[in-house]
Amino acid sequence: MATKTISLDEEAYERLKARKKEGESFSETIKRLAGERSWNEIIGILSEDEAADLEGTIEEGRTKSRERSDRLTAELDEAVDDETSE
Repeated sequence: MATKTISLDEEAYERLKARKKEGESFSETIKRLAGERSWNEIIGILSEDEAADLEGTIEEGRTKSRERSDRLTAELDEAVDDETSE
């Protein structure tokens, strides 16, 4: 893996050092603090059953969202039709 050298002032270095966990590299600390994860860190968090349940829940939410959108569109169309027919 390629590396880059960065410069930190003393205060920034001390703050970063204070947030560094035991056994963690400064690169790992920065990645953790930045809130970004690599796919390597995410793989294996969920079991196959948990992943399937989550996928089902997401699809259920998408279906409900589509149904609500369709219902609201129909209601809006009816309201527009009612206004134009008056």
